[in-house]
Amino acid sequence: MSDMAVIIPRWEWRTFDNNFGVAEGRYAAMEPTGIQESDELYLVSDTNANVKVRFDLMDVKILVETNGDGLEQWRPIMKAQFPVPQSEVERIFKALSQKTPPLTRDTYTLDQFTSDLAPGAGLRPVNVHKRRVRYNVGGCTSELTDVVADGVKVRTVAIESEDAAAVVAAVKSVGLWDYVNTSYGKGLIAAITGRLPRYAVIDVGTNSIKFHVGERKADGTWRRVVDRADVARLGEGLDEHGSIQPEPLKRTANAVADMVAEAKREGALAIVAVGTAGFRIATNGADAVAAIKQASGVEVEVISGEEESRLAYLAAKSAAPADAQSIVDFDTGGGSSQFTYGVGSKIEDRFSVNVGAVAYTERFGLDRAVSQD
Repeated sequence: MSDMAVIIPRWEWRTFDNNFGVAEGRYAAMEPTGIQESDELYLVSDTNANVKVRFDLMDVKILVETNGDGLEQWRPIMKAQFPVPQSEVERIFKALSQKTPPLTRDTYTLDQFTSDLAPGAGLRPVNVHKRRVRYNVGGCTSELTDVVADGVKVRTVAIESEDAAAVVAAVKSVGLWDYVNTSYGKGLIAAITGRLPRYAVIDVGTNSIKFHVGERKADGTWRRVVDRADVARLGEGLDEHGSIQPEPLKRTANAVADMVAEAKREGALAIVAVGTAGFRIATNGADAVAAIKQASGVEVEVISGEEESRLAYLAAKSAAPADAQSIVDFDTGGGSSQFTYGVGSKIEDRFSVNVGAVAYTERFGLDRAVSQD
């Protein structure tokens, strides 16, 4: 075993799922730079360590840094060739920041290490077969990998480079920026424990912020995990000043940050945040998006009024009876209202008007129309 030489750190991004949607098509249109298959043994845990063994050679990496965009830097800290003597076993556990258990052998084979010592360090052995297809995405190294972990199939996409900005651009270019960066160990744990995929959406409105986490079941239906709203009143003072004010923005950014943290605790693979009329109307909408990203790590996508109408119609249709024909959807919010007309899945007409609860409440004093008594 030898300590690793000094290397130039690389920023890494990775995610796991069985269906990457639009990204699948974008990778299919690229020319692969290489294909490789391998069998490896991972020793997974919830720690910030990545331990794998290939050809009886153990490779240990630790997480050293996570930047503001959620990219990670993993540093190789040691390698160990099995069988290993007691002194090397002690160094392995030291590298994993674990107390060395009592050692009863002079040397340990890989099987002896995994059966006798790994459980004491919270390391679970997982047999992994990989088929990796490599690509060059915006100057970054990328791999689309089909994984079979203890018989369970899952796909993973990884993108890495020494240039963090290039990794961000590459992830966005393949349509995966809403996915949460997930380490290999945690991704494998989710797969082998049969954890169903979860996804989160945050709707940052002018009056309230709606938060939903859904779990996709094997039959394609969904189970509601979290469904709530916080009234942060982002648009307070917007009608008077024409811009989003500091205090409402602070409330909103804090609420979104709390929702993002909750979505990650619930194991969401991807977190999508959308913004509506308040951002469209405000002169400082882009600055507000930047402030929310700084607080939460998630970038709000400001959608048009027409897109807001389309999404509202799809939501209404999903809740309507299966035999419903003509559908009229009226969606009123804090900063705008959307009207959408359709037949079945086809939208016939839609439009959005800047008529919302927050602006009209302030403009006409509606908050004082009913007394406290």
